[in-house]
Formats: sequence, C-alpha cells, structure tokens
Amino acid sequence: MTSTASIHIDKTSWAGWPNCYRISNGEVEMIVTADIGPRVMRFGYVGGQNLFWVQKETEGKSGEPAWVARGGHRIWVGPEDIRYTYPPDNSEIQVDLKGDVLIATQPVENETRIQKQIEIHLAPTGTGATVIHRLINQGNMPLRYAAWALSMMAPGGHGVTGFPPRGTHPEMLQPTNPLIMWAFSDLSDPRWTFTRKYLVLRSEPGNTTPTKLAHHNPKTFGAYFLNGEMFLKQYDAAPREEHPDMGSSYETFTNADFLEMETLGPLTQVEPGGTLEHVERWSLHRNMTPSAWTDDELDRILLPVLASK
Repeated sequence: MTSTASIHIDKTSWAGWPNCYRISNGEVEMIVTADIGPRVMRFGYVGGQNLFWVQKETEGKSGEPAWVARGGHRIWVGPEDIRYTYPPDNSEIQVDLKGDVLIATQPVENETRIQKQIEIHLAPTGTGATVIHRLINQGNMPLRYAAWALSMMAPGGHGVTGFPPRGTHPEMLQPTNPLIMWAFSDLSDPRWTFTRKYLVLRSEPGNTTPTKLAHHNPKTFGAYFLNGEMFLKQYDAAPREEHPDMGSSYETFTNADFLEMETLGPLTQVEPGGTLEHVERWSLHRNMTPSAWTDDELDRILLPVLASK
C-alpha cells in the first residue's frame, strides 16, 4: 500500500481477518486489522513468534454484540467501569496511512461518546516503535477519565516491572511508591516473585485463578520474557498527577490464557471535542533469558536497555 525507504505498509489478510495492515522495517513487523479494534494484533520479529496473545476461538470473527477478549494490544478508558470500559470493539474501523505512519480510528462509541485511536510510528531501523493512544470526547459534556493501554502477552513467559529507585532506612523515611492489590490478589501465589527492585509475574497456562497487582513508577516499564526474546514497553508517568486505581501507572494481570501488561495515564477532565493522549515506547530484544529472577540478573539484562531508551 505505501512505503518509504525503510518502512513498508501492506494490506493483507491475517488470522482470518481480510482487511489487515502489515507494518515492517524488515526486522520487526506489526499487524493491525481494520475489521475490529483498534488493536495491534501482532508484534514480533519478521518470521518469528508473535509476542501478543490472540484468542483462537475468535480469530477472523467480528460483529459480536458484547466485548470480546480477542487479544493483542488495545486502548481502554480507565478506571475500570462496565459502562465506560467494556463497550465492544468488534466492528470495522478506519485505517489511514500518512507516509510511514498508520492511524487506526474506531467509530464513536454509542455508550460513551468516546472515540478511540491508535497511531503507530515504527522506527526505520531496529525494533523500536512509538504507539500513541488517543481518547477523544465526542460528547456534549466534560468527562473525567484516564487512558489505559493494555498488552495481552502470549502465554508461558514472565512479566517484569521495576520499582522506583530504592533507598535505605533511616535516610529515607517517607514512602516512595504504592503497591496496589485487588480483592483477588494473593501474595502467596507462587506465580509472583518479589525482589528488592522488581516485581515478576509468571504466566502459567491452564491456571484458572486470576491474579493482579499494580504500582506507580515515574519511569514505568514492563518487560515480557518469552522463548529467549523480550518485549519492552515504557511510559513516562506524571508523578504528581492523580492516577486511577489508588495511584497506578502500571498494572499486571494473568489468568489461564495470557498475561497482561498495562500502563495508565493520569485522570484528566476532557472537554467536549478534547483529546487525551497516552504514549508508549516499544522495543524487541533477542537473547534475553534471565538465568534467575534476581536483582543482579535482571539488572544485567534490563539496565543497559533502559538506559539506552
């Protein structure tokens, strides 16, 4: 469909959806379908594994009357609320190509009068991408909400997030960050690993007990390790602005099927016609298999990558 010297965007069919767009720089590729969404359904190395989970039972389908888990990466309205969070995204969307930039825009939701949009900038070389999420208030009254970007990761890996810089007592007497639980959070669940610097959640396919935790870090990141590869998403959170869910900038959840890495922006009053933006930076990395889930080993792998972004 369109290309620059390094970025190629082609219309294709994928996983049963006939109207998909493949964005590639020759090293990595992303798939966005115009048949549902807006969602990024694939991100991976060319010819390699899809780091995102895709629900097999709903591949290629559309038009369902209720919200479907579906898979991939999506944008939601936070905090979680049946009316504002769960309108279905099962209908056709508009995809616009502006040079090597793809913009996927959902019709205005009847339930909320909010319009969702994802804009993708893939780097011309390497594995980096900038993903801009927009929530547009197309109603006639102000709304207060947060942008919530959720990546549903393929099963069997480990999701890692880091806390703000640690300190010592009594030099640091004030709290530095929240650790947030849900009623179904269980700190004794063996899928969790807690270190001084990091929180690790293991995806265990078939384990039907959901679990979830959240925290706040001005330099929010989530890393997912699967089969020797690492997907990294980063978001710069505003430390002094009110975030949903008791101050969360990052949430992670798992169930029998997938592991979710989620970033949240601040709660914002959006006037009629106004737009709330939320930006994540993505990258993929090879030969990334920690020998242990410890601070030293995760520092060895993550600190050089985080310092370069």
